[in-house]
Order: sequence, then C-alpha cells, then structure tokens
Amino acid sequence: MEKFEGNEPAKKKLGLFDAIMLVMGSMIGSGIFIVSADIMRNLGSGYWLIVVWLITGVMTVAAAISYGELSAIFPKAGGQYTYLKEIFGKMMGFLYGWGMFTVIQTGTIAAVAVAFGKFTAYLIPALNDAAPIFQSGSYKITWIQILAIGVILLLTYINTKGVESGKWLQNIFTGSKIVALLGLIILGFLLVKTNFWSGNMAFGWDAFNNLKTDMGGSFTKAGWESITGMTVMGGIAAAMVGSVFSSVAWENVTFVSGEIDNPKKNVVRAMVLGTSAVMILYLLINFVYLSNLDRDGIAFAVNDRVAVVVSEQIFGSGVGTIVIAVLVMISTFGCVNGIVLAGSRVFQTMAKDGMFFKAAINNNKNGVPAKSLWMQGIWASVLCLSGQYGNLLDMISFVIVLFYMITVFGVIYLRFKKPDLERPYKTWLYPVTPIIYLLIGTAFCILLLIYKQQYTWPGLIIVLLGVPVYLFINRKNT
Repeated sequence: MEKFEGNEPAKKKLGLFDAIMLVMGSMIGSGIFIVSADIMRNLGSGYWLIVVWLITGVMTVAAAISYGELSAIFPKAGGQYTYLKEIFGKMMGFLYGWGMFTVIQTGTIAAVAVAFGKFTAYLIPALNDAAPIFQSGSYKITWIQILAIGVILLLTYINTKGVESGKWLQNIFTGSKIVALLGLIILGFLLVKTNFWSGNMAFGWDAFNNLKTDMGGSFTKAGWESITGMTVMGGIAAAMVGSVFSSVAWENVTFVSGEIDNPKKNVVRAMVLGTSAVMILYLLINFVYLSNLDRDGIAFAVNDRVAVVVSEQIFGSGVGTIVIAVLVMISTFGCVNGIVLAGSRVFQTMAKDGMFFKAAINNNKNGVPAKSLWMQGIWASVLCLSGQYGNLLDMISFVIVLFYMITVFGVIYLRFKKPDLERPYKTWLYPVTPIIYLLIGTAFCILLLIYKQQYTWPGLIIVLLGVPVYLFINRKNT
C-alpha cells in the first residue's frame, strides 16, 4: 500500500481534550450572539431561523467528517494547506495559504478582535464616547480598534512562549465560555417572562424580509414583505453568511496536527466531536432567542446584539448587559487565541516549501514559530485598522466555503486517483457525506454570487491575485 510520510517528529504537547477545546474555542467567537438578527431580517420566520442554523450545522459536521479522512492520511502540521498541496499540487496549496494569510485567518482574527473591543465598550462606555484618534472623511481609527490590536499582539506574544502557554489559555477560556453558554441556555428557558415561541413559529414556512435602512445605514422597521421562490433562496444564502462565519475555524486543529498525540485518530475525533457540540449549543441558543423575543425583537436588536436583549429580559437591563458583555469578551478572547495559535503553523509549513518568507521556518527557543506568529499578528492588526468588520465577514465566508468545497472534493478525487492509499480513517457514509457538503456549498456560493456580489468578488479576487505571486515565486522552476 502507498503511504505518505509525515514531517520530522514534533513534540506532542496536545491531547484529545486540548484538540477538542481548540476546535470549539476557535469556532465560538461573537457571531452566535449577533448574526441571528440578520438571519431574521432576511427570512422573517422562526422556522427559517432554525433551518438556516440546521443547514449550517449539517454543512459543518459533514465537512469535519470528510476532513477526518485527509487528516489521517496526512497527519502532519499544515492541515488543509498540506491536503490541497498533496492532492492538487503546489499552486492550489499556495492559493489556500495566500488566501489564509491575506484574508481568511488574519481577517477572522481581526473581525473577532474588533468584536471583543465592541463588547468591552459596554463595560467601559468611554471607549464608545471617545473621539476618534484619527479621522479623514468616513474613515476613522477608534480606541475600539486599538484595543482589538492590543488583544491580537498580546495573544501573539503569549503564544510565542510555547504551545503549553497557548494550550492552557485556550482550555481555560473555552471551558469558561461553554459553561457560561450552558448557563445562559438553562436560565433562558427557566426564567422566560413572556414566551414568544408560538408566535415566532406561527409563520411556518412563509418567508419575509425587512431590509430597509435609514440614511445612516441602520435598519428600520419599515414593514415585513412576503418573499417566495428564488428570493427565498437568495435570502437563505444571505442569511447563511453570518451563520457560516460563526461556524468556521474548526479546521484550525489540523494546522497543529504535528503537535497532537496520535493525530491519525485524535484530529478527526476532535473535529467531529467539537463541531457537533458547538452546533448543538448554537441551536439551543437560538431556541432561547425564539422563546424570549418576538420577531421584531430579534430582527431589530440594537446593533444586532440579540444576546444582550435576551439577557436583559432574563436578568434585568443592568445585569443582563454586563453578563453578555463579559461572556462575549471571554468568548472572543479565547477564539482569537485559538486562531492565532494554529494559523502560524500553516505559514511555517509553507515557508519550508519555499512558499512563504524564509524567516517563518525556524522555531524559537520555546519550540514555536515566533516569526510566523508575529507576521500573522501584524497583518491582522492592519486589517483591524480597515474598520470593515462586516465586509470582512462577508468576504471570508465565501472564500472559506470555496476552499472547504475543494478540500472535501479532494476526498472523492483521492479515492479515485489513489484507491490503494492507506486510510486509517474513512469518511463515514462515503460518498453521501462529502456530496451533501458539496451540494449545499455550491448552492451557497452560486446564490451569493447572484445576490451579494459586492462582497463575494473582492474575496475571490484577493485569492486569484495569488496566481501571479505564485508564478513569481516559482519563476526559477518554470
């Protein structure tokens, strides 16, 4: 049987529990507390809100199950970059790595760090009230962005001190936010004052939207408009931008495969268990939203912060706001840490292949790629200054799903190309599982290209700009 050899042995410092915490911690950021408002504005029914999260959950778990086969075949650092390079060649691997560095990994770090800053402003109103540090026209640099950069640089520094430092920080913060989320879910059902569940579900499969904005760009309660046919499909795709963004980054565990005990088994276990647990939590939180708030309450929550409104219903206005602000701060801080920890390993692996700055190759005295960490952290900080949180979110969701699809297709492609390859783990319900993901992902991407072109094309163009960069890097070999 054919067998791919892994990289040189790395110190195994991460166990199965650590890997699961990395999966869950990297997934749960700020999205689940916010994006249900946008989903409700696009579709206007409790049924459709649940359907969007169910579709996203099926997609996410199906991808994780499919990735498991590749993680067992290629149990080494670099994860998805390594899979794409080995299956489809160096250019595809590079384009993924290029996309990761320019927008996927660093953009996610920036977006979640900015969310940390925005929720911190609940506890420290002076952050919101302070005059911009710099302003030119509509562009401005605020103290919230500076705080976000501070978080990124702090977590980058902590992770340069070794895997153990990042691991313990990840476990503590992920454990804390899981307990806090479970508490919010339980109290959300026990302390409900007025139950809106029946009213939210009364719309059944009828769909509506309410997407009109005022001069300042804020959504207004202009009245719900019934939508049918392809408009509903477009609404689902637009609504899924947020739910998909809230459910990505689980693949970060594959980036550190070389540092996980028994990676051929533990990486797939971590991905499947971690993604399943998070999607169940997400569904339960949305049940809490639908029980405690009516349709307008969800759709027009101030600044989309549905969780804040629900918490105020449960605990009272003062305490409720503080509870959610602290929960989101814990959640986003842990999320940024997980993504910072994992992403640098990809850029190090790329550097070893001659596809990234040579300085990223070497580990520091603590056995971690410090220079790769700092490169990632500095670029993510630059993206923070762009101030385009929403635009980043939309671009990232589209590009990530494209690469997920290519990677999942790689499972099928490799079955045909190398049927005798040793597969310590085989995709459950193959080929149904990868095909389900590919069908949903294709529909999502096509509908976004039709209905949200302003955000899909920029992300795609950024990735395609990697082609001339790749050709320039490899000019001596062509």
